Amino acid sequence: MRGTEYFQSAWVVESLDDALAYWTTICGVGPFYVIPDCTIDNYVYRGRSGGGLRFSGALAQAGPIQIELIQQHGDEPSAYRDVYPSGTGGFHHVCAFAKDYDADVERHRSAGASVAHSGQFGDMRFCYLDTRSAMGCMTELIEDRQSIRDMFAVVANAGVNWDGSDPIRYF
Repeated sequence: MRGTEYFQSAWVVESLDDALAYWTTICGVGPFYVIPDCTIDNYVYRGRSGGGLRFSGALAQAGPIQIELIQQHGDEPSAYRDVYPSGTGGFHHVCAFAKDYDADVERHRSAGASVAHSGQFGDMRFCYLDTRSAMGCMTELIEDRQSIRDMFAVVANAGVNWDGSDPIRYF
């Protein structure tokens, strides 16, 4: 079996602005690309379709790993709120590309992981698997699409030799 391509570590944060300030000035990671106030398409939480989940996110490259910061807007049930209630935050998940999305989700399910929430971002499906009992955190699987790899390449390339200027950018 081919090894899973984990490429991202992610944190749920109460204030995206505060987290961005810390990561860019104290950690020296950046630039961050912000996706403000998104709604997930085809949102499903633990098997039930929902009206959508609003959040803001930010991505940056820190050497070989992508950093994601997520601020959920509201208290709707989600994989984020399963781990961190409103007003709290911390390390949440690792993320991997799924070459065969349906088979990879099923492999995790057959090992006892449930799908905490799923949805679609553009042409890419994704889900958060509740792998906390096996791994100590959630696992996000994203459908391997060229469109998302292209977006992530922008983030990665911007992090190479970043000089601290223009630390917050937008897609």
